[in-house]
Amino acid sequence: MTSEKQAKPPEPPKTPPPAIAVENIVKRYGTFEAVKGVTFDVADGEIFGLLGPNGAGKSTLIRMMTTLIPVTEGRALIAGHDVMREADPVRHLIGVIPQALTSDIDLTVEENLSIYAKLYGVPRAQRERNIAELLEAVDLTKWRQAQTKTLSGGMRRRLEIARGLVHNPKIFFLDEPTTGLDPVSRVAVWEMLDRLRTKMKLTILITTHYMDEADNLCDRIAIIDHGKLVALDTPLGLKSSIPGSSVVEVKFSRDGDDFKPRLQQLIGVTHVEPHGSGEYRIMTADGSATTTQLVQMATASGDPIRSLNVQNTTLDDVFVYYTGRQLRDEQVKAVSFMMPPRPGMQP
Repeated sequence: MTSEKQAKPPEPPKTPPPAIAVENIVKRYGTFEAVKGVTFDVADGEIFGLLGPNGAGKSTLIRMMTTLIPVTEGRALIAGHDVMREADPVRHLIGVIPQALTSDIDLTVEENLSIYAKLYGVPRAQRERNIAELLEAVDLTKWRQAQTKTLSGGMRRRLEIARGLVHNPKIFFLDEPTTGLDPVSRVAVWEMLDRLRTKMKLTILITTHYMDEADNLCDRIAIIDHGKLVALDTPLGLKSSIPGSSVVEVKFSRDGDDFKPRLQQLIGVTHVEPHGSGEYRIMTADGSATTTQLVQMATASGDPIRSLNVQNTTLDDVFVYYTGRQLRDEQVKAVSFMMPPRPGMQP
């Protein structure tokens, strides 16, 4: 009697690594710790945002992930490749757009793209095809022979984006992509990046200090503050994570220590934040009831209200909740792009 060999069960398919994996990453310049044990991952095809003030560590994170500066501790993986041990494969997988405009202003639009493609060893036929497709994608075909110095700021930013994609990267890093642009140009860049993500099957990581940019463009957002990751979720998830669904901003005609405790007693109020003389920002779960009671309180006490505004929770409220201050009011010193702080310099 012969025994039948039992067939081995098929092995489960291997889960592909995330496009970006950052594991407890640290960056020190002497005794100054610019990035403090940050961990996150970015899924394939995602637009992921690092949100925080200038000097929070966002650009330092990008420079480590893109092999520009060494990692002090922890590790960063790009499509499974370690940025420290496999720098060359990583560089061929990524496109990088720094905050500053770096295209040569004396070259034409096409020449800027062509030189960059040659540096990556893109064959001539593919180079010409890529340039034509990208110029169309960023709406610069009519200006392909124009000198770069004749372009507007928004057009130059679109050229920078095209240049970063000319070698067909899979993962795209953009550091403050719309800084210095007017509101119309900023929205145009957001729409273009979303189209390019779909068309080229890109994973995109951006840094930004603009709340509306993070809210409108990103699938998920990591809030970075003083080198630490303080919150990570979708824009909706972040806004849902803080107490209260509405914000009431009120300004009284006078200031007084009695206002805050009185405001905290109103229906639905979860948090009260003073904002200047006689001004308060109130987080509430019931904006309508809080506003009604607030007006009644002011009328009964004879304290006229100079202004009153009710709005839904925003990412600015999220930032205040997790860091204790507003992003637009934060003043910090910038850290040099290439050099660590000099001995004795205060970070």
